[in-house]
Amino acid sequence: MTRTPARRRTSRSPLKATAAATVALALAAGGAYAAGIGPFDHTSNALDPAAVAQARAFLADWSRGRYEGAAARTTSPARAEEVLHSFTEGLDIEGPRLTAATAERADDGAVSVPFTAQMPVKGLGSWTYNSRILLREEKGTWQVDWTLGLVHPHLSDKAKFRLEREETSTPEVADRNGKSLRGDAYPSLQPLLAQIAGGGGGPRGTIRLVDRVTGETKRTEITFGGKTNAGGQDGPASARTTLDATWQAAADQALGAEADGRNASLVALRVDNGEILAMANSPATGFNRAASGTYAPGSTWKIVTSSALLLKNAVTPQSVVDCPKHLVVGKEFHNVETSEFHGATFQKDFTESCNTAFISLRGKLGDAETGDIARKYFGVGQEWHVGIPSYDGSVPVPKDETEKAAAMIGQGRIQANPLIMASITATAASGHFHQPTIRPELDDRTSTTALPRTVVNQLQTMMRATVRGGTARVLADLPGPIGAKTGTAEVSEDEENNGWLVARRGNVAVACVVEQGVTGGGSAGPILHRLLAAVPEDPS
Repeated sequence: MTRTPARRRTSRSPLKATAAATVALALAAGGAYAAGIGPFDHTSNALDPAAVAQARAFLADWSRGRYEGAAARTTSPARAEEVLHSFTEGLDIEGPRLTAATAERADDGAVSVPFTAQMPVKGLGSWTYNSRILLREEKGTWQVDWTLGLVHPHLSDKAKFRLEREETSTPEVADRNGKSLRGDAYPSLQPLLAQIAGGGGGPRGTIRLVDRVTGETKRTEITFGGKTNAGGQDGPASARTTLDATWQAAADQALGAEADGRNASLVALRVDNGEILAMANSPATGFNRAASGTYAPGSTWKIVTSSALLLKNAVTPQSVVDCPKHLVVGKEFHNVETSEFHGATFQKDFTESCNTAFISLRGKLGDAETGDIARKYFGVGQEWHVGIPSYDGSVPVPKDETEKAAAMIGQGRIQANPLIMASITATAASGHFHQPTIRPELDDRTSTTALPRTVVNQLQTMMRATVRGGTARVLADLPGPIGAKTGTAEVSEDEENNGWLVARRGNVAVACVVEQGVTGGGSAGPILHRLLAAVPEDPS
C-alpha cells in the first residue's frame, strides 16, 4: 500500500512481521519478504533463525559488491574475499541477483540454503545457475562453510572461468514507423538490439570453464548472442519492431531524470493488441529487469485479486469491508503508517490500498483460485512469445493461511515484472488478454477467456478513483482520463521496499517498478508522470 513518499522504515506498508524467528528473503529485487513465508519458511521444528540470517546477509553483501563483509561471514575470510571479487568483477558481472530457496537441515546438523544466481554479464546478457550455501555452528556462531563450489558448482582448485568477448556489427532495428533505433540514442535498447533482431549482429561472448594451469577449455558454460542474422549471414540484422521512438525516448528520459540512481524499469504497451511501445531500464546496461525481472508486485496485484472477488460476486465496489490498522493471520499485517478506514467500501479499500481489508476477504477465494484467475483471464504463467527473453510470472498455490493472506496483497511467492503488470493493466482495461510482443506477428500460443464487461467496468471505476482521490493522485493533473494502482512490495527486513505504479490512459498501459523506492506513489509516480506528460494521449 502506498500513500506518501515516506523516507523511513517505520512507514513501510505491507507485511512487517512481529512473529519471532521467521525471516524470508529473495536477494534479487522483487523476491520474497521478511515475515516467515517465502524462501526461508520455518515450522515448529524450525531451523535456527541465526543460520538463516547469516546466509541472507552473506548473499546480500555479495550481491552489492561488499566482498569483505560477505567474506567475514565465512570460515575462510581472506580466500573468500579474493574469490568473490575475482569471480564477480573478472567476469564483468554487474549487480548479481541472488535468490534464496527454502533452507534445509543437513544430515550432520549443518544448515543448507540453496540459491539461484542471476549474473548479468555487462553488455551480453544474464547467466543463471543454481548453487547452495552450507552453514555450520561454531561456538554459538553460524558461519558459511567456505568452498569454491559455493560460488559456482563447477569452480574448483583445478578449474576457473574465463570470459571471451567477440565484438561484431550492431544490428539494425527500426521502430513501428521505420525510424532507426540505435543504442546510442536509446540507451535501454543497447543490450537488447541483438535479441530484438533475432540474434543477428551485436556483441557476442562465451563463458568457459578452463584448466587453471593449461588454460584448456573443459566446457562451455554459456554463449551470448547469435551466430548469424535472419538471412543466415554474419553481419547487421534488420528488424521492424512494435516500439515507438517517441515513447522509447520519453521512457529513457523519465528513468534518467526521476529514478534517482536506483534500479528501475518500465514498460508501455498498447491495450488493444499488446504491442510494446517502450521498454526501459535504469541502469541501461546489463539485466533487462523490465521483461526478465522477478519481483513481488505488491498492491498492484490487487487488480487480479479484485477481479477474482468481483467474478464470484463476493463483493461489489459498494460492499462495506472494514479496514483496520492491523490483522493477525499467523503474524501481524498492517497498512501504511498503520492507517485505518472504519466502514470503508471495497472501492475505498482499493483506492487507499488497504492491506487488511483485502486479507480479510481471503476466505472468499479458494487457495488456488487467484492463480487460476491470473492464468485464465490475464495469461500469467502461460508461455509468452514476446520476441526477447522474458519471465512470464508465477502464482503458486499458498502453502498455508499466512501465505494466502500475503498473496491477497501481491506478496508471498507471487512474482511478476513491469511487462507482466503492464499486460495485467491492459487486460483490466479492455477485458481481453493480448500477448505482449516487441516484434509484429509473433506466435501466440496462449489461451485465455475475456473478463465480463461488468468486471471491467468495476475495475476501471476503482482505478480512476485511485487517481482522483487515492494513492495514485500523483497522476491526477495529467490530461486524459487515467486509471492507476500503486504498490509497495517488501523485500527484506534490512532493505527498503520496492515501489510500483501501473496506469492506463487511452490505448496505453504502463507499469514501473523502482527497487528500494519505499512507496509506489513517491518513487514510480514521478517516473510515470514525466513519461505520460511527454507523449501523446494515444499512440498513432
